Amino acid sequence: MLTAHKQKILTELISSSQKDELIWINGYISSLIINGGYSSAFDQTEPNTIRNPIKITIAYGTETGNSKRVATELVLKAKKKKLLVKLASLDQYRLTDITKEENLLVVISTQGDGEPPIAARKFYDHIHQNGFRLDNLKYSVLALGDTSYPMFCKTGEDVDLQLQKLGGTCIVPIKKCDVDYESDAAVWFDEVMLSIEELPGTIPLVLQIPNSIETKSNKKIYTGTVLVNINLKDRGSNGETHHLELSTQYVDYLPGDSIGVVPENSLELVNMIMSKVGIPNEKIIHHKGNDYTVLELLTKKLNIVYLHERVVKKYAEIAKYEIPETKMDLLSLLSLYPLKDTQQFIEILQILSTQAPRIYTISSSPAAHDGEIHLTIEKDTFTINQQLKIGLCSEYVNSFLIGDSFDFFIQKNKRFRLPAENKDVLMIGPGTGIAAFRSFLSERDATGASGKNWLFFGEEHFVSDFLYQTEIQDWFQKGVLNKVTLAFSKDQPEQIFAQDKIKIHGMEIYAWIKSGAYVYVCGEKAPMGVAVENELVSIFQQYGQLSLEDAKKYFNQMKDEGRYAKELY
Repeated sequence: MLTAHKQKILTELISSSQKDELIWINGYISSLIINGGYSSAFDQTEPNTIRNPIKITIAYGTETGNSKRVATELVLKAKKKKLLVKLASLDQYRLTDITKEENLLVVISTQGDGEPPIAARKFYDHIHQNGFRLDNLKYSVLALGDTSYPMFCKTGEDVDLQLQKLGGTCIVPIKKCDVDYESDAAVWFDEVMLSIEELPGTIPLVLQIPNSIETKSNKKIYTGTVLVNINLKDRGSNGETHHLELSTQYVDYLPGDSIGVVPENSLELVNMIMSKVGIPNEKIIHHKGNDYTVLELLTKKLNIVYLHERVVKKYAEIAKYEIPETKMDLLSLLSLYPLKDTQQFIEILQILSTQAPRIYTISSSPAAHDGEIHLTIEKDTFTINQQLKIGLCSEYVNSFLIGDSFDFFIQKNKRFRLPAENKDVLMIGPGTGIAAFRSFLSERDATGASGKNWLFFGEEHFVSDFLYQTEIQDWFQKGVLNKVTLAFSKDQPEQIFAQDKIKIHGMEIYAWIKSGAYVYVCGEKAPMGVAVENELVSIFQQYGQLSLEDAKKYFNQMKDEGRYAKELY
């Protein structure tokens, strides 16, 4: 409680303050609470001020490529100013993101009779046909056109007017450019940057304590809400690989980290089990020091599918049956080898193993995907007793619909970190191994890292299995990726894998490594991971003119120096 004197001072302060001053006070006190002290609440470079990082999205809509070219150049300029900036093509822009934008710069051309480019049509229609508000948005429009046409820059004018109608604040008036747009675009951008940098930085972000749960293992459990869930593979592919985007808040992670997910068993399967044994779903069971209902245990806590041979053996001992030592799910056991009563079933519950978390490498970057975590998850399939099975967790996660939520924790990986921003990076990630390197490249793109980047990616078919093809092409065109080497194993009679391409490019790889490049490998341990390491040793032998023993020593030295890291599964 406050003393009477302090309470009087606080009351006088609040009653005499304007709304914006109260917002400042609120954020200031929140910062004191979270940062734990008076001095830590301030920006050391500017007394009595808490400055927010400036976040900018530059979105382009193009038909001929001019808007993309301009937008890409502007992104590079912004990064040189150390601003958090991301580039988005309007045909890939997630429309729901517009209500979250802080500073939006739209570079857009006009086609035909005042029409937007085809790639920008969804965005154009979205802002004209939906009744949302953009009261927190600051924006500016760069319109490209041709004065020889009567509807010169009409699309840009429409976008500018509509963003204003929706409540957005125009920070620099629309700039309409003719076919010679370069100098006008540069002047417009300089004005925008000056206006953004002069925005008040004294109103703080209202900090909040992360909405997470501390578990007994000291892992914070976060909740993610699904924003996007799409199968990255096209028709004709032999599998499914899903890209998921989760809305999260205050999750502490870095490129190279993973999330852990504990899957839930399907309610349909659980109901069939309870019906089979005739046990009520609300019956309380004491299990490993805690009380749960049978429904909670079977749905969220216990592994009831693909039971290990040792669990099947214990089941046989309790139920008094001769059962072959094989993997089997609980429902099949109950059907083939029925139990005497519910008491036996309660005994069986005690021998079932706890549901283990599955680990998935994060494919997003904190700098590029603020407030989000992205995942790249392959639908796992395998065979047990000649029957095709689907991995429990990959089916669980990939089945989520937009708006669904699930819990996860962050698993740090300090051995799989990006080097200094000026260091070169060689990334070898076939299949879902691309996840970590999408995170790496997004981070290096967003932060303007100067080091070179070379990506090796492989899959079965170019047409159906080229994961993140558009993003990889964009990174290459922007110069974020200096080299891309692809291997699609089944697009020719003789199978070619990523490790085969490493051999082909051995001389250049050796030159990169000798110049200080860091090497990262992510994907399946066998055969890919082993083959890549063997090929690197061979490269050191051949181009370093080393014996096998010395080549292995050199490879081990790279490991010791942290210049070789792997994330294999």
